[in-house]
Amino acid sequence: MLYDTFEVQSDLAAGTRAWGRLLHDGVSPWTQAGYAEPATWWLAAARMMMRAGLTHARPDYGIASVRVGNRDVPVSEEALLSTPFGTLLRFRKDLVGEQPRVLVVAPLSGHFATLLRSTVRTLLADHDVYITDWHNARDVPVAAGPFGFDDYVAHVVRFLEAIGEGAHLVAVCQPAVQALAAAAVMAETRNAAHPASMTLMAGPVDTRINPTKVNELATARPIEWFERNLIATVPRRHAGAGRRVYPGFMQVLAFMAMNAGRHMHGHVDLFWAIAHRDEDKARQIETFYDEYFAVLDLAAEFYIETVRTVFQEATLARNALTYRGAPIDMRAIRKTALMTVEGERDDICSVGQTMAAHDLCSSLRPFRKRHHLQAGVGHYGVFSGRKWENQTYPLVRNFIQANA
Repeated sequence: MLYDTFEVQSDLAAGTRAWGRLLHDGVSPWTQAGYAEPATWWLAAARMMMRAGLTHARPDYGIASVRVGNRDVPVSEEALLSTPFGTLLRFRKDLVGEQPRVLVVAPLSGHFATLLRSTVRTLLADHDVYITDWHNARDVPVAAGPFGFDDYVAHVVRFLEAIGEGAHLVAVCQPAVQALAAAAVMAETRNAAHPASMTLMAGPVDTRINPTKVNELATARPIEWFERNLIATVPRRHAGAGRRVYPGFMQVLAFMAMNAGRHMHGHVDLFWAIAHRDEDKARQIETFYDEYFAVLDLAAEFYIETVRTVFQEATLARNALTYRGAPIDMRAIRKTALMTVEGERDDICSVGQTMAAHDLCSSLRPFRKRHHLQAGVGHYGVFSGRKWENQTYPLVRNFIQANA
């Protein structure tokens, strides 16, 4: 009934958006004619109504060009490889000469990979960038089979093989775990496409260190509770009808509950920005929430296995991870250089949790390891925003270049 209830609310939200559009169209001529308050208040209310509800539609990356050196270079998207659950997407640039190839490993945590557009845009100036563009599980037919933790790792391996030898990994948040696993699997099997370097950013390698609220919630109840209360069946109106999923709307609502005051103030600020005709500020807030409220469902197998493996049993942190039933040893990683990045104020993946990867990769020589703690940023500031662009990214770029 969980998903059915959400669908009813979605239908009601669609009605609210329709009424908001009518109100907006009725009030707009008055505001365009120069009328101020209260006409602008009604316009702001209409815009807020038009934003009611969540969407399962993937937003666009919106990267049409990037500055390379002293000129703007057009960027186009190219799907190199697709499976039912994800696409290896390349941001192609028309350049003479080669740049280091980088696979950005995006999280499966309730949002689309487009959440990393600013990360990608920054990397594009100096790199040939690819991304794991995950598909919404509710749109994947049951006949495509399950998608679990090992399947995620297998996709990373397969995508690296498609890119070719000498590529680099940049894993953001949750997939730091799968990136480590993929690197270890490829090292043990002597796969020629093993990554030259991997940069793990704000990832939960060892959640026993400085546990956050997210970590505590994941360990407060037995895994059976998560299966009973957070897993739903996709309704018949969708292509993935019958598939068991962890709904993306559950994850987004949980994140909003953690910072309810901030999101409330965000929407109040949006209302007044519209009412006071501050379109730049209004557009900035709307752009953020357009992305934040675009939700992606996770295959139930992946969600449950991740909660159990990463958070409850700390399997990776104990170097006891398995892949396809066989143990894998992080000490097998000897040629893939490692960089970890953490945010001083990260309340999702706290300081020390990502850095734990250095202890696991004990066979790596010290000169192949680097750690950076970015002062003054929270979770999203690790991979987006001004400090990412001006302080963190130059270090990541130099690390990749040094290991190219």
